[in-house]
Amino acid sequence: MLSLIQQGQYEVVILLIIALILSLSFHEFGHAIVAKWEGDNTAERAGRLTLNPVAHIDPMGMLMVIFIGIGYAKPVPTDPRNFRSVFSDLRVSAAGPFMNLLLAFLTWNTYLLFAAQGWDSPGANLFFTYLAQINLLLMIFNLIPLGPLDGHYILPYFLPRNLAMRYRVFNARYGTGVFLGLIALSFLGLPLFQLLAQLSITLLRAITIV
Repeated sequence: MLSLIQQGQYEVVILLIIALILSLSFHEFGHAIVAKWEGDNTAERAGRLTLNPVAHIDPMGMLMVIFIGIGYAKPVPTDPRNFRSVFSDLRVSAAGPFMNLLLAFLTWNTYLLFAAQGWDSPGANLFFTYLAQINLLLMIFNLIPLGPLDGHYILPYFLPRNLAMRYRVFNARYGTGVFLGLIALSFLGLPLFQLLAQLSITLLRAITIV
């Protein structure tokens, strides 16, 4: 994004930031509302049961996106002791990525429907393309089962009990370090983000029904 600013493409930067803020807000809202459905109102008491970006966006995380291309939103607080089911943690963790998939599917196909009727413009095309791809990219990225990402809560539910326990111990000790190492390697030439971006494009084609 910094390169776009340097090139003077301010309109594109603004569209990207708006799309990112919407995507992150829906992601965190997904965690919060499913946590409430599962019996935990910690997020609600913290003011996170809302789509208002002010509640979810971390200023430092947004600055990181602008300057280095990767950042974060405020994590949604939960208290697993309040959950009603042994699967509540899985549902709450999966809710964020699912919300991104749902938002991408609905907004992209709605845009295509209107575009097919002639309600289109270069700006709308650019914005809804960014919105869909950012949501799909957030979904894929957060499903990586390392460090603090949602995927590390989800993966153990699909592993045999013994292996799941070993994985949890490994991730608690080394997951964040491995995750940060991958991020560092991506800046040194590992095509991690290129692969994720390509996968998001493939998924965009898969969810296109109009």
